[in-house]
Amino acid sequence: MAYRGGFSDECGVFGVCDSDDAANLAYLGLYALQHRGQESAGIATLDDAGAIHVEREMGYVADVFDEVRISRLPGRTAIGHVRYSTSGASLLANAQPIVFATGRGPLGLAHNGNLVNAREIRASLESKGALFTTTSDSEVILHLIARSSAPTLAGAIADALSEVRGAYSLVILSREGIFAVRDPNGIRPLSLGVREGSPVVASETCAFDLIGARYERDIEPGEIVHLSRDGVASHRFAFPISTPCVFEHVYFARPDSKVFGRSVAASRQAFGRRLAREHPAEADVVVPVPDSGMYAALGFAEESGIPFAMGLVRNHYVGRTFIEPKQAIRHFGVKVKLNPVREVVGGKRVVLVDDSIVRGTTSRKIVQMIREAGAKEVHVRISSPPTMNSCHYGIDTPTRGELIAANQSNEEIRRFIDADSLGYLSVEGMLDAFGRPQQATCTACFTGIYPVEVEEEEREKEHALDAK
Repeated sequence: MAYRGGFSDECGVFGVCDSDDAANLAYLGLYALQHRGQESAGIATLDDAGAIHVEREMGYVADVFDEVRISRLPGRTAIGHVRYSTSGASLLANAQPIVFATGRGPLGLAHNGNLVNAREIRASLESKGALFTTTSDSEVILHLIARSSAPTLAGAIADALSEVRGAYSLVILSREGIFAVRDPNGIRPLSLGVREGSPVVASETCAFDLIGARYERDIEPGEIVHLSRDGVASHRFAFPISTPCVFEHVYFARPDSKVFGRSVAASRQAFGRRLAREHPAEADVVVPVPDSGMYAALGFAEESGIPFAMGLVRNHYVGRTFIEPKQAIRHFGVKVKLNPVREVVGGKRVVLVDDSIVRGTTSRKIVQMIREAGAKEVHVRISSPPTMNSCHYGIDTPTRGELIAANQSNEEIRRFIDADSLGYLSVEGMLDAFGRPQQATCTACFTGIYPVEVEEEEREKEHALDAK
């Protein structure tokens, strides 16, 4: 669900090189990527003298940056970051970009993903005298770059990345411009574009649309791309083993983006069409859970021939906190964000389409709301397989002990959410609709198949949380 206490958004990165309005473009790029992280936002710029300026704060992009803050970010090259903490606490000290003074000059780093061996590397660096200023896994990359003996910065970045494992899409700001990098598995997205001759990079292409940039291609898995005044240069630092995260297309990415070279909206509609074939329902109306269930519901309606209607309305103006009433109101937490349209669902057999079920509590409340609005039947259809495992690659997920599908059967889940029927898209159906085979896709949250080996300490941490 787009608003539940289950999956939380990850991070978004942006970079623009050699542009008159770099800080403002970074602001707009981050604004388009806001859905990828709402805890903090930051921009770092490189001025004409080779100094890096950074502004970071907790909160939304529009709340963090105003004209005064943007004016403190001079220069023609900028990187930016929106964060949802997956490694390291939700503190200003962990907000990015992280800026370091090194023997190679100042460096700024913004990271989307998660390093599965960060604890081990950090402990080794600390034993050699390294001092860390954050609790974020991203900082180890800067330490490794600073300690590399490679003659070039690109070589130092490659050296550093040879020691880390996990998911990372990086933008690194330096006096030489911007280095944009994706891990050898390409788990997290990163796209390359151009605006008025200036190269730009972003986690999703929706950021290019907002600033009037043209999408060129994706940064390839295992590739370092150097953006500078001289243009774009590329080299490989690792053999690519492409396994992009399918959940980017199920839920995280904006539907108007092209991610991993494919339209997100098209993927979601394909998931919905396949879902309708796998789990048909005798019903009168197909209703999406907004916003992430929208395109899957359209696909389900197209394939099934059942009319599509907006039977739930979402309040888009709910902030991070709100004042709760003193008197208990049934389903208040969900009602403040969603409300059923009685004229659409009343007296109808409803197919309710959503992207996933995490803990199940929100799905249960939505089903009850639709029943209270007069629905005769509620058939829940999920446009992804049961979520049974935690993500260790940069998505903030509950532990297995909190994931309802890891602990209950489909029938038990159906009874818990009080649906007349429940159908999940199969793994095979999802991959077929996504157009990639299992061995070329990260499906860890559904299958438990992790394309990058996860440290035992990570798994033990999860088990310890489950036991609490």
